Amino acid sequence: MDGKPLRFRLFGINNQNFIMRDEETGSWWQQVTGEAIHGPLRGHRLAPVDHDEVSFGIWRAERPMGRVLQPDPRFADEYEDWNWEKQMKKVPTVHPRGKDDPLDPRAVVVGLTVGEWARAYPFPLLRRQSPLVDRLGGEPIVLVVGEDGKSIRVFEATVDGRPLSFVRRVGVRPLRLVDAETGSEWDFTGTAVSGPLAGRVLRKVRALKEYWFDWKTYHPQTGVYAAGGSLAPGSPPPATLAAP
Repeated sequence: MDGKPLRFRLFGINNQNFIMRDEETGSWWQQVTGEAIHGPLRGHRLAPVDHDEVSFGIWRAERPMGRVLQPDPRFADEYEDWNWEKQMKKVPTVHPRGKDDPLDPRAVVVGLTVGEWARAYPFPLLRRQSPLVDRLGGEPIVLVVGEDGKSIRVFEATVDGRPLSFVRRVGVRPLRLVDAETGSEWDFTGTAVSGPLAGRVLRKVRALKEYWFDWKTYHPQTGVYAAGGSLAPGSPPPATLAAP
C-alpha cells in the first residue's frame, strides 16, 4: 500500500468471506473486494492482480516450467480437512433465497465488472453455451469454458477495435475457437494460432468464479445473464454499481 509491503494473516470471517489482518497497521481487509474495512487504512483498496483459476492439467500444459506451492508439514495440524468445501456447503448462507431471487444462494456464477457495469453468468449455462459472446458496458466480450469443463477465461472480443464472434471446433483437442470474421483459430489462452490473425492475443477480462450469494452481496446492482442474452427473472436492470 503506497509502496510499502504488507504482511497478512487470516483473521476472521465476514459474510462467509474471509478477513485478512495486516501485521504492519492492524487493519482488517475484506477478501472479495481488497478493501480495508477497519483500522488505520480503512477505505484503502489493494490493487487487483491478474490471476487464473484453472485445473492443474491446463496450467501445467501452458506453464511446464511453473512452480507448485506445496503444504508445509510443520503446519499440517492447522490446515483444513480435504473435504472442507463440501462441509461448507452445508452452512447456511448470509442471505437466504428470496422469492424473486433468480438463483440459489450457492449457485456458482462467473462475475464480471466492466466499468460501472456488473453481470453474473451461471456456470452451468456457460458450460452449455461456451463460447458465449456478450456485451457488457458496451464492450464485446467472450466467455470460454476450458476442455476440462471447470476452468473459465474471459476476453475482450475485439482486435484493433473490430468485434469478433466465435464458435468452438467440435471434437478437437486441445480446445480451439474460430472467429467468423477471419477464420483464424484461437486457443484457450486467447492467442490466435493460425489464420490471418495468427500471433494476435485477446485482452483478458478479470473474472471471479464464486457463489451467487457472495457476488450479489458485494455487487447489489448486478444483472444475471439468462439464455439468449436476456436478464434472468428477478434480476435488476443494468445500473451503476453501488459501493461495496
